[in-house]
Amino acid sequence: MGELTLIRHNAHRVDVDRHAMLLHVPTTSLFEMDEVGQAVYELFRRAGSADPGTLRAELGDRFGPQALADCVQSLITLDILRDAAAPAVPVTVQRVEDIPLSTIILNVNTGCNLACTYCYKEDLTTPAKGEKMDFPTARAAVDLLIEQAPGRDKINIVFFGGEPLTNMPLIRQVVDYAETRAEEVGKAVDFSLTTNATLLTEELVDWFDAHRFGLTVSMDGPRAMHDMNRRSVGGQGTYDVVASKVRMLLSRYRSRPVGARVTVTAGVTDVLAIHDHLRNDLGFAEVGFGPATSGPIAVFNLTADLMKAVFEDMKTLGRRYVDAAIRGENIGFSNMHQLLTDISQGMKKAVPCGAGLGLLAVDRKGDLHLCHRFVGSNEPTYGNVTTGIDVPKLAAFVEGAQDRSNFGCSTCRIRSICAGGCYHESYARQGDPFAPVYHYCDLLRDWMDFGIEAYTRIMQANPSFFRSHLSPRRPAR
Repeated sequence: MGELTLIRHNAHRVDVDRHAMLLHVPTTSLFEMDEVGQAVYELFRRAGSADPGTLRAELGDRFGPQALADCVQSLITLDILRDAAAPAVPVTVQRVEDIPLSTIILNVNTGCNLACTYCYKEDLTTPAKGEKMDFPTARAAVDLLIEQAPGRDKINIVFFGGEPLTNMPLIRQVVDYAETRAEEVGKAVDFSLTTNATLLTEELVDWFDAHRFGLTVSMDGPRAMHDMNRRSVGGQGTYDVVASKVRMLLSRYRSRPVGARVTVTAGVTDVLAIHDHLRNDLGFAEVGFGPATSGPIAVFNLTADLMKAVFEDMKTLGRRYVDAAIRGENIGFSNMHQLLTDISQGMKKAVPCGAGLGLLAVDRKGDLHLCHRFVGSNEPTYGNVTTGIDVPKLAAFVEGAQDRSNFGCSTCRIRSICAGGCYHESYARQGDPFAPVYHYCDLLRDWMDFGIEAYTRIMQANPSFFRSHLSPRRPAR
């Protein structure tokens, strides 16, 4: 065996209490290093490379030749150590020959019955009736989904807006049609939507319950924070009506847990107070936070300092999550759920999400977009529900997304979880869907380290939590 070199971008050490955890970056696998592993890893981390003679001279008396050889071989197998003379390993791009859809997002209406100040609607002084999708377009989208999912046991249909409840007649038609078609081809079909809740009625809630919809409510926290941005067309805050509708919804809905989705903007950054109110006062099963950094109205976007403060609050809430998990409880913090799920399952992403691969969004004309966030943008579309997916064009995009070496992603320690970040976030901020979300990078690396610490502490104190709540993922209780 000749000289070996440390492939620094394939390994990352995080010390958690008395445990030395090694993240295998390509697979997001975690290993706890014993004393031999720590010594060998630290020798290479300091020196960069070493030969067998150096290893024996520095560590042989402490551990013996066999223990050293076994440890080194394990690190070679993981491609953490590599022959110093070996050429660099190029990024592997997986060729795309088909688009095996599992999910279609129907943009059923671009309009909304509210006038939230951070929305991009052109005229906030009048109701935006929007442009509604018709049933022939939606029906063709369902048929396309079934056609492109021959190997799937379950397909997913997401209703989006604007406010999707402003086109309930279409949603009812789609559900009836999709359930019939899915039964004909032997598939299960799952429905979900995100709503501002203002148009909910008891009859609608019961109908959603009967069809087992996955429901998420857009709500930004207690009255003062929610009403700062989420307003009626007349400029009044909407907290009272939304809170009343949410209480009605949660009192009647039984088929699935209901979550809240919070848009964190300048002035609405108190993560702890928002989570406490939505989870404990109103009773949502889960609360997830989406920081606004690339919206079209810059005044609402979080500055770098605000982003850092928000992430610090999220870590504080994450510590409460860990304490509760050790007691066997789940406090319903969606961002933490996702992070720990990725770590516990050993996430290995070549692309940041399923957009353009397992998922496509459909606009009212039937054109196919990477995801719902690109509907209405100048980014190219990839076919139409009537003519089918432009597979060569979409395949070229997905293949191009897999190699971001020019941006530095290939040596980032969170590349298997981030994979460059949200296409739309990059497009909105930098005009290029492949440009990494650099404004997030340092914070996301820190968030990943925090997740490793959280995972290790829960695993040491109460490993059954992962089986009960994350493997597979379970709703908060």
